[in-house]
Amino acid sequence: MAGTPRGVRWNPEISPWHRWPVTLAVLAGMLVVVSGSVPLLPATLNRVTAIAYAIKAGQGQPGWPGGTIPYSWGGGHDDDPGPSLGTCRGYSGAIRPCPATDTLGLDCSGLARWVYRLAYGRDVLGPGNTDDHVRRLTEVPAAKARPGDLVFYGKIGDRRVKTHHVGIYVGRGRMINALRTGTEIRIDRLTAVKGFAGYFRYQ
Repeated sequence: MAGTPRGVRWNPEISPWHRWPVTLAVLAGMLVVVSGSVPLLPATLNRVTAIAYAIKAGQGQPGWPGGTIPYSWGGGHDDDPGPSLGTCRGYSGAIRPCPATDTLGLDCSGLARWVYRLAYGRDVLGPGNTDDHVRRLTEVPAAKARPGDLVFYGKIGDRRVKTHHVGIYVGRGRMINALRTGTEIRIDRLTAVKGFAGYFRYQ
């Protein structure tokens, strides 16, 4: 896609993690000033939302020089979180032929994994898909949901988990997410995807 950097790989040496707290503080301040509608939250959830908004706005991150990030099926699931080339294995999108292997980007769980890696300073969600990630989280009642929580879609039961989408909740019924092939990281209403399963939080 036009304006999408190609061949950029995760490289901690480019932007050492010890510099990240300063960047986070700046982003969090920008978020409060710009949005005005995001409430003060526990520190880590504040970082999650600040980073998600920054990525959506195309701001550079450690290992990513900046610019809009397209959806890529399987993107974000290298050993290190962050934008990567996707895969066509299991692809069922409407755009044909599958563009994932030529698209540097993120899928929905790849985005959530990367944002949480940046916010927590380690890969807390780990490898895998939405089914794997939701098992590492705790469900939060809707009345206690806060921006920075993750919202999942699909079926989540005690014995069976079958999910198909995740987004980063940013309040007011909206999420930042990687929706589908042909889109870029963006804000959508929670109702944009069918099968809402609930709000989930790490720790």
